[in-house]
Amino acid sequence: MSTHKKKIIYILLDGIGDINCPVLNGKTPLQSCDCPTLDAIAKSGVSGLLDPVEPGLACGSDTAHLNIFGYNPRKCYRGRGSFESLGSGMKMKPGDIAFKCNFACLDPKTNIVVKRRASRKFEINGPILCKYLSGTKLEKFPNHSIEIKYATEHRCGVTLHGPNLTDQILGTDPLKDNLPLIKSKPFNETESAILTSNIVNYVHETFHKLLSKHEINIKRKKEGKTVANIVLLRGPGEKINVTPFNKLHNLSGFMIAPTAIIKGIGISIGLPIVNVKGATGDCNSNLLAKGEALIENITKDKYDFGFVHVKGIDDASHDGEPKLKRDLIQKGEEMITKIVNALAKNEDNTEYLIVVSGDHTTPCGYKDHSFEPVPFTVSTIQRTYNALNGIQEKEEFVLGSDQVEKYDEISVSRGQLGRFPGSEIIEIMKFFKDN
Repeated sequence: MSTHKKKIIYILLDGIGDINCPVLNGKTPLQSCDCPTLDAIAKSGVSGLLDPVEPGLACGSDTAHLNIFGYNPRKCYRGRGSFESLGSGMKMKPGDIAFKCNFACLDPKTNIVVKRRASRKFEINGPILCKYLSGTKLEKFPNHSIEIKYATEHRCGVTLHGPNLTDQILGTDPLKDNLPLIKSKPFNETESAILTSNIVNYVHETFHKLLSKHEINIKRKKEGKTVANIVLLRGPGEKINVTPFNKLHNLSGFMIAPTAIIKGIGISIGLPIVNVKGATGDCNSNLLAKGEALIENITKDKYDFGFVHVKGIDDASHDGEPKLKRDLIQKGEEMITKIVNALAKNEDNTEYLIVVSGDHTTPCGYKDHSFEPVPFTVSTIQRTYNALNGIQEKEEFVLGSDQVEKYDEISVSRGQLGRFPGSEIIEIMKFFKDN
């Protein structure tokens, strides 16, 4: 057994999995990349296919991350709203209900949600509209109050405060463009469910009236742009109550994740959040700055686990842009290369395990999450560096070589790890850390 200190680095490339794209000559965006560092991780370590939750399930990022971090979503999941709100910077008390929300466009004549995302480029208008709406008086429900805070792109978090609330209600997001706005309904006939759904519908009506007359939307309408005249409230949820990550797994970790929903998961499971200037959680995020922050923190004595989330790749998938997705994977490669080159030169006798995966497949042709497994690979920083630079290894990796030469959806299927669920990832990482 090695006497080196061992630490774990986990890079999660959100939505990286895909299927063949005609515009990329039948390849996936990942297959069409030139990613020697990702390939070197696979070549020098072992690989497999990951079902983030379970086979055949097109999961969300929230349930996928919970499972990957060792929390069974079927037991502890309460809706994604609390994650979005916590990640946006709001505080939640027991009994509060939060929502993951979109600024969207409603045709009031037909009640059709024309666009679920008013615009991905909403980082200027979004905070202004959130400030405008926050603190809105709920005149029909004087014992309750509402808080709204901007997250990223078209997203915001909304939290309801007050007595007798529950997350056992239907949200208002139709989930696809050009479908009718959903009216919130209770999942049961309890007083709290009926009350909460009534408040949500009232909030919708109130926000629509306020947004329709705001100068930003008046100007956007004159310019022929999509107006942001509603806030879709989705994923109602209470804050989850779980054992903190570090206590559950005996790992001292941190998270780098500017995307509000992922940051909120980190907060919910007790992972310290490292904020990075220029890291925005969208296609324009400064990934090299994220890499620098990872290097700075993982080398500190107090940490032996560092998690980095990269979101923009998934955005390109949802927008049906395979070439952009390929280019963003390439940016992720540059970040990982920076990490490998920096940590391979460490002089403190530390061995760094590096893990790379996605959290779900998001085919550009489908523009949504699907059920295909995602590529997973694990090696060490030093072995990766050696493979990149043609340096011969003195020892085999823990499980030997599995002959995988590239990191992509097809190549890793031949890996030693086979196909496995996300619930096994922590134990897999700890196995390699301890051997």
